[in-house]
Amino acid sequence: MTKEVKQPTGRIKRPDADAMETAQQEQKGVDYRWHYGRVTRMGAYVVFPDSENRRTVTINWEEGGLSCQHGDISDDQWDILKLAFQSTGMITILSDSPGEEWMYDLRFLEAVR
Repeated sequence: MTKEVKQPTGRIKRPDADAMETAQQEQKGVDYRWHYGRVTRMGAYVVFPDSENRRTVTINWEEGGLSCQHGDISDDQWDILKLAFQSTGMITILSDSPGEEWMYDLRFLEAVR
């Protein structure tokens, strides 16, 4: 008799090398895609003197294109971007945004080793 073992929430157990990406896409939905890039510049500039969030980041994307985002970067996102910039420079995002809007969608952001 085979007994099915239910994994606790948040645990992934799969035999393939892409298990993490596959499981995250399944959890988030089929419209989500992974995008990889390299953080090339970071800074804090006074573009608008009244602006509280003056952070800016420039990312060179592997699938082509360059994005430069000013503001709208949370503390958590900034920490991940700094970690990537100080190590390999590589990041990945999981996004369902259409067209080229995914380049500015930092909801699901990871630093890559």
